[in-house]
Order: sequence, then C-alpha cells, then structure tokens
Amino acid sequence: LAASRCIHERLRKLSALTDELLCTLGQRAELPECMALVAVGGFGRSQLFPYSDVDVLLLVPGVIATENAPTLCEKVEIFIQHCWDVGRESGSSVRTISECLDESRRDVTVQTSLLEARWLCGDAALFADFQQQFRAQLDVPAFRVAKALEMQQRHPTYENTPYALEPNCKESPGGLRDLQIILWIAQAAGLGSSWQELAASGMATPFEVRQIERNHAMLCLIRARLHLLTGRREDRLVFDLQTAVAESL
Repeated sequence: LAASRCIHERLRKLSALTDELLCTLGQRAELPECMALVAVGGFGRSQLFPYSDVDVLLLVPGVIATENAPTLCEKVEIFIQHCWDVGRESGSSVRTISECLDESRRDVTVQTSLLEARWLCGDAALFADFQQQFRAQLDVPAFRVAKALEMQQRHPTYENTPYALEPNCKESPGGLRDLQIILWIAQAAGLGSSWQELAASGMATPFEVRQIERNHAMLCLIRARLHLLTGRREDRLVFDLQTAVAESL
C-alpha cells in the first residue's frame, strides 16, 4: 500500500514538529543554557505516533551552584507545565550524566530509552559528553541477554502467539516491540540502527530486509490509524476497530 511506504516519513515529520514545539517551550520557560533538552525512547528515534508519550530528558550539569538550584527547579516545572498546557503528555526526567548512568545500570528499560537519545537544544557539549560516557559503560552482552529475557517474559502476557484475534500491534509476539529489540541490540553492538544498515553489515540479506521493511511499515501504519481513529493511545486491534482500520487503508 502506498500509505505504508510513507508512514515512516510522516512519523518523522510529527517528531520534527514536536522538536520545534519543545524547543520553543524551553525558550519560553527560560531553561538555562547549561542544560540540554534530549529526546529519548520512541521520540528519540524520531518515530512519534499521534498519541504516544513525548519522552524527554532534561540533562543538567553535575555541579549546580546552591543558590541557582531553586531557580532551576522552578524553570523545569514551568517547562513541564507548558507541555501539558499544549496537550502533549510528556514523560520527563531531570538527571545529571552520573545519574543517567546509574539508572541505566539498574534498569534495562532506562538503558534502552537512553540508547536512542537525541539532542534537541541546549548545551550540545554536555549531551556529547553524556553519549560518550553512556557508550563507554554499555555492556552489550548483558544488554542482549536482558532484552531477550524481557521479550520472553512479555510474550505470555499476549497469549504467546502472533495469531491472536485481537492482537496488540506493538506488544504481541511478532509486533513492533520485537522488531525494535532486534534494532536495539544491533545498535548497541555497533551493527547499525536501521534495517538497511543491518543488511550492509551482513546481518540480513537484501530480500529479508525488503520483507521486514514492508511488514514493519504496515504495523506502524496500523498503529497510527488506531491512534487517529480512537483519538488516544490505542495499540490493540480489537474487533470494534478492525473494520474501521481496514476501511481506512
């Protein structure tokens, strides 16, 4: 379908528009220049669905003068309030580089989210320092084992089959999350962050990549249509929505 071929471009455009919005809100909140506003998670990989959370990290310097701390907290609160005021649900965290590294060591979900971190505005040098330190402490074999275990624990929750009558296009076996796990592990190992890069590194054949890209795009299109049809974050292809989604295609 023609629509599935351009779905990734549309998701990137939505991400780019949200980038501009957040940077503008950061300026209005007068966030200090010593901070960096960073996109993480799905937003970080520029794959923002219509009603997905906008996950951001406010990266702050390791040392903040005591007299400046209350002002910094106030400006961060104003920024978060602005995000809610414009109707974007923002999953936000405020951390130093060392706090990011500590959290990522304790929680593989945080580690995965930070793997896809993308600079939006603010102190670019601070963000570059974070990326360097994060990559240096990333234990690739442990990350691979943790993500595989996470997948094995998730599948039974969704009937452990890709043939469910009302599948969750994101979380069910064979859904978007399983495809993302492949790319996360490849990215952590330095093998690439896209299907084309995996083919270039010899991890997949051109034919396999074409098949994966086509099906990945279709799943993304179905998820986007579910969001738009329901006006909320909805990833389940339930009976009541199946006809409407089919007709929208």
